Amino acid sequence: MELGLRGRVALVTGGSRGIGRAIAEGLAAEGARVAVAARTQADASAVAEAIGGRALVFDSADLGAVDGLVDGVERDLGPIEIYVANTGGPPAGADPLGFTDEQWEAAHRSLVVSPMAILRRVLPGMRERGFGRVVGVSSSAALEPLAGLQLSNANRPGLLAAFKHLAREVAADGVTLNSVLPGRIATDRLASTQGGMDAAQERARTEVPAGRLGTPEEIAAAAVFLCSEPAAYVTGQRLLVDGGLTRSW
Repeated sequence: MELGLRGRVALVTGGSRGIGRAIAEGLAAEGARVAVAARTQADASAVAEAIGGRALVFDSADLGAVDGLVDGVERDLGPIEIYVANTGGPPAGADPLGFTDEQWEAAHRSLVVSPMAILRRVLPGMRERGFGRVVGVSSSAALEPLAGLQLSNANRPGLLAAFKHLAREVAADGVTLNSVLPGRIATDRLASTQGGMDAAQERARTEVPAGRLGTPEEIAAAAVFLCSEPAAYVTGQRLLVDGGLTRSW
């Protein structure tokens, strides 16, 4: 299938590792011109050099850096046509009431406010040009709360709702907004919350219907399709990629 991504300008935040890196690599493999944003220049540059993209420094906690991020992509590559909203997960903790006010505010800023600030910059141009793809990397926690991940449980549904509303507003302009909801994916983040990768793999054998952890590349495959021209009639959706783990509809 021809995805129609050749020459498209894409911004992937949190693109230096795990799912973000896999999505950046997937878009580049389809011919997109990819800007990789990460917290450090070294991390961003390592991926950008590998895929022939551009590296930018960006911390989703710093809302004042949004204009500089968008301006940098437009200066180096051109107007942003694809935006993949990805960020590292907020802190985990066994006690759902054990997080500080500062942690709650930081999680909301990173998971909800920061992506919306970027959309305020890039969505008008997408509408004017008649093409745009926005994909949020969320979590199955947005549908079914997960033990130990209260900050994700509470904040990720908010971005899904915001995307759903915006999707209806801009659908007639050739712009789509969708989200992928990973389940248990073999990343450093999962290993850190499950007592190591071996322990996570062992649990997956019995707890995940597919009998294994997913891979970042499997999330990337779904995200890249949602960024494509053939996906033009798919918008306002949340796509679970979890090996059948989530029980709710």
